[in-house]
Amino acid sequence: MTRFNSADRELDITGEVCPMTFVRTRLVLDRMAPGQTLLVRLKGDEPLKNVPRTATEQGHAVLALETGADGVSLLLLRRGG
Repeated sequence: MTRFNSADRELDITGEVCPMTFVRTRLVLDRMAPGQTLLVRLKGDEPLKNVPRTATEQGHAVLALETGADGVSLLLLRRGG
């Protein structure tokens, strides 16, 4: 879990539903500099599938993804150029 502690920004979308999960994620990524990292907390099958896929499609990199026993997933993204 230590790699998640070094993120430049954090976003909690555990209370959101699709498509707002990626809309909120994209708004934060758009305000970041290329190469910066974003730690996203998300919950549920649909966001877990869609947020990493859509981020990758838009040129961002998925650095790590782990799901805890509580069902909350931690997704570490690097903003693309």
